[in-house]
Amino acid sequence: MTTWNLSETKHHVLICNGSSCMRKGGEEATQAFRDEITKLDLDSTIHTTRTRCNGRCKDACVAIVYPEGTWYKGLTPELSREIVQQHLVKGEIVEEAVIYQYENNSFTPPVNSKSIKGIEKPVKENV
Repeated sequence: MTTWNLSETKHHVLICNGSSCMRKGGEEATQAFRDEITKLDLDSTIHTTRTRCNGRCKDACVAIVYPEGTWYKGLTPELSREIVQQHLVKGEIVEEAVIYQYENNSFTPPVNSKSIKGIEKPVKENV
């Protein structure tokens, strides 16, 4: 098992590799993220993690960039490389692919979002 030293890490990208995302190019998007990070010699500052389902299957393939808390949808290899170049290097969010951003202590969709809202999580009753 590898144990990375993350002390220089500035960004953590969680790339969904759940079944819906994998059917919609998750492997290719993951490799494009990682290839672009390596090509730009950013391996020490950007860490990527493959996840299972992130719960946004209708928006597949999905990635989440931290510490900002920006959720991206519809990843392709081209969009993955653009997110690395624009968001992770220049600090400019790729607005057309955003489904949520962490603002004011919650995740909020952009005003003009075309993504579905999704179902509400059930509320547990105190018994």
